[in-house]
Amino acid sequence: MTSSPVRSTPPRVTDFNRAVVEEFRANSGRVGGPFAGGDLLLLTTRGARSGREQTSPLGFVRDEDGRLVVVASAGGAPHNPAWYHNLLAHPMVRVEVGEDAFGAVAVPAEGAERERLFARVVRQQPGYADYQARTDRPLPVVRLERPYPETPFTGLVDKLLEVHTWLREQLRHVAAEAEAHFAARSRAQGAPPPSLGLQIRQHCLAFCESLHIHHTSEDQAAFPALARSHPDLAPALERLRAEHGTVDRIRRELESLLADLTTADPDRFRAELARMTAELEAHLDYEEEVLIPPLSAMPLS
Repeated sequence: MTSSPVRSTPPRVTDFNRAVVEEFRANSGRVGGPFAGGDLLLLTTRGARSGREQTSPLGFVRDEDGRLVVVASAGGAPHNPAWYHNLLAHPMVRVEVGEDAFGAVAVPAEGAERERLFARVVRQQPGYADYQARTDRPLPVVRLERPYPETPFTGLVDKLLEVHTWLREQLRHVAAEAEAHFAARSRAQGAPPPSLGLQIRQHCLAFCESLHIHHTSEDQAAFPALARSHPDLAPALERLRAEHGTVDRIRRELESLLADLTTADPDRFRAELARMTAELEAHLDYEEEVLIPPLSAMPLS
């Protein structure tokens, strides 16, 4: 039950960044050279095309609420860096700061929020103003949002409920952001509304990706273990496996629904999202009903 993909091979690191990454990990995030004294994190993304993970060292600042913010500056180059293209395709990323490591959802800021955050970045690290001056593209500003607090492992039941709670919150998040988009579109009265497209899209993709990873983990690890220890659960586990196929179909429908948000009819969108949410909630409820009793009886180790 995890929100991060299982890694079969270590993330790739470019030769240019290898020494910095090794020094960062050997010294709890402290490095020398041009990064000495600066705030540095490691961001691991999954390749948009290759699917291969890659780790990049990046400077960062913290927003007022403590969330980490990075800028896709590429030193003022004319094109966005590869890690930014990657997180647009796969918003679930891995972050290392000091001795802390956690999963996050990467959400590019837009409109007034992007301007506010970039101004904050420049106040703390003026060099980003120079990078912006070198290129015509607005430098993307990305918030790294923790999906949920990572707490000590206290049992399979808690881990299951932790993941389910986050999935339910993401559904509510998508609905709330869509309503904000429709309200802005209505106020625009025919003019292009303030865009929330990237924000909604990233949260939707993060939900869909997490759901897929969660079910893959269950199908490959949790369910076989439960089948061996609790043979009487065989019919229920078979039903859950079958439902995973249905849920995957709903996931694809949700991605398609969000892709057409800018022209979608609000009432139809709300009805479709409500239908999908009800189906997914029913699956999560049944999963908890079936799995919590046997998981509660399993030892922690």
